Amino acid sequence: MTTTRKVAVVTGGSAGIGKAICDDLLGKGYEVVSLSRRPTEIAHPRLHSVEVDLADRAATAEAAAELVRRFEVTTVIHNAGVIRAALLADVKLADLDALVELHLGCAIQLVQAALPRMRAQGFGRIVLLSSRAALGLATRTAYSATKAGMLGMARTWALELAPEGITVNVVAPGPIRTDMFYDVVEQSSERERALAAAVPVKRLGLAEDVARAVGFFVDPANGFVTGQVLYVCGGTSVGSLTL
Repeated sequence: MTTTRKVAVVTGGSAGIGKAICDDLLGKGYEVVSLSRRPTEIAHPRLHSVEVDLADRAATAEAAAELVRRFEVTTVIHNAGVIRAALLADVKLADLDALVELHLGCAIQLVQAALPRMRAQGFGRIVLLSSRAALGLATRTAYSATKAGMLGMARTWALELAPEGITVNVVAPGPIRTDMFYDVVEQSSERERALAAAVPVKRLGLAEDVARAVGFFVDPANGFVTGQVLYVCGGTSVGSLTL
């Protein structure tokens, strides 16, 4: 592997889990590029903020081309996501299309753009942020389907890219205290307390919990780990039954 400056792209880096990932990588000496609809509030000389709607295929293609023109990207972390909750009877195919574009299509576009540099360096790290909801969750038809799709996509890429020193892994968070979580659950509500009590570790997760898991997968020393899914979920992916 040729020694090169560590450059990571983080989608949805302006808030929540994405912001925590950016902070963690900056602390490890990375040059970090945040791709998000809003500019990140992180003020750091190695943080570059690019405003782009990643659900827009043309806009994503333009941003990806500019990204690899300016930076030698060898780490791609696709975190940006949207829920669009609805019971089956109310699911809109337009919402499904939008989440396919954001959760799956965007990942393909960004990785395809970065792949030549990764191959030239003989090194690459790709991490997709899925969700515990990939295992199933009421009102999450479009979200669960596309987040589950990430798992199959990552395992396929892992097999294709492993001989070239490029690893592909998935982090699947459970209930994490973020703005997106509080869009669905009212903060400090009885429902939030009940959810925390239902988690086997008896608390909701923090964005930093997820960032540490991502940090493991992107570490250059962890080249023998690929095609894996790590649920950062407080045990909710295991399931529990009180008898």
